[in-house]
Amino acid sequence: MATSGTYAFSPSVGNLALSAYSRIQIRRPALLAEHMFDAYQETNFMMSSWSNMAPNLWTVDLVTQALTAGTATYNVDAKTVMILDAYITISSQDRLIFPISRTEFASYPNKTDQGTPSIYWYDRLLSPTITLWLVPDDSTVTLNYYRCTQNQDANLPSGETPAVPYRLLDAMVSGLAHRLARIYKPEMEAARKMDAAEALMIAQTQDVENIPMSVQPMLSGYYRT
Repeated sequence: MATSGTYAFSPSVGNLALSAYSRIQIRRPALLAEHMFDAYQETNFMMSSWSNMAPNLWTVDLVTQALTAGTATYNVDAKTVMILDAYITISSQDRLIFPISRTEFASYPNKTDQGTPSIYWYDRLLSPTITLWLVPDDSTVTLNYYRCTQNQDANLPSGETPAVPYRLLDAMVSGLAHRLARIYKPEMEAARKMDAAEALMIAQTQDVENIPMSVQPMLSGYYRT
């Protein structure tokens, strides 16, 4: 049986918008500039909503931050949605550090004590920061963290393609059709909402790291000493 042998299907944001309009029975000859502007707006509102569903694996990258002795707090790129894992590197050796909450950090009486950092507080401001404790006492140490960034802007002109993986394309069209139905076809909104929820659920089942999970109970507490 002959197959294409290609893996090149990569529709532009504009073509995805046209497909979304087709799903609410608005054909191409009926589309006006205002339709495309609404598609642009709603696509990016959807990208914002998806950023709130982090972790999205396609948005994960690794950040390396040089540390300065005596400095506890460092700026974080405002595009950062979530810090997943963090570790420090000392003399080519990596060591995990762990997150704490604002309340936990506030409870520490000795916030300026210096040493090897073992925990961090990620303060999710408009201009976010990460604060280490203990305060680094060595400027040769580096901080490394995996983070989720917000989704890239989706622009319609110039054949630009969305910054999402192949497995998300149907969810993107379904979600956009639901959002556009709110504006142009409210009688179809409920049906398109169901389509969008199903497509996103299917996509999210594959947006995971496929590794085995092991659960090992702590048995030491079961025995008397």
